[in-house]
Amino acid sequence: MAVKNKSVAVVLAAGQGKRMRSNVQKQYLLLQDKPVIYYALKAFQDSFVDEIILVVGQGEVDYCKKEIVDKFRFTKVSNIVEGGKERYHSVANGLKAIEGDGYVFIHDGARPFVTEEILTRAYTAVQEHHACVVGMPVKDTIKIVDENQFAKTTPNRETVWQVQTPQVFTVQLAKEAYEKLLVEEENLKQQGIKITDDAMVVETLLQHPVKLVEGSYENIKITTPEDIDVAVSFLK
Repeated sequence: MAVKNKSVAVVLAAGQGKRMRSNVQKQYLLLQDKPVIYYALKAFQDSFVDEIILVVGQGEVDYCKKEIVDKFRFTKVSNIVEGGKERYHSVANGLKAIEGDGYVFIHDGARPFVTEEILTRAYTAVQEHHACVVGMPVKDTIKIVDENQFAKTTPNRETVWQVQTPQVFTVQLAKEAYEKLLVEEENLKQQGIKITDDAMVVETLLQHPVKLVEGSYENIKITTPEDIDVAVSFLK
């Protein structure tokens, strides 16, 4: 693949992982003797991506530099920055560390199974559409429920995707969207709008269309203890 534009990965490792029910944050849990975050960083290290910005929790910069970046020789990690209160604050901090134009791949460090093929498909799509996210069509029927958990509607399964990461944008578009988000943050909260992924920032703040790109059903996010067991089986 001929890559002409600079590509930067913003890898998020600042989450608390409350659903994991563990004293160890999910990105540092071990999968076959290596932390979960290792696998995501390794995928970008071995890919066409030029640079990695690692976003970590408060007070974890030195630990991650020594025990993750230096230990495993992730030479593409150019900067380690602290995250913020919410995920979108962490993304914003990562974006601020990017210099110049090009494309940014925003990826959850708790997704260890991103592949070169997924990255290539996303790169091809972002060149044409300037904004794309990785995902897969849902396998199950989805129900929209009311506040009492009664089914209200059943969307057509063929039009429903489960969204993954990386989510990829031109650097300029991502920065513009997140700068606007931070300005309008309180207003959005008052409207009851909760930002849950990067595509939503671009869609909501800039009304920019986002292309869906096929990822993989194995591109799971480590969120609960059961996910660890699934991840181990994938590695085997």
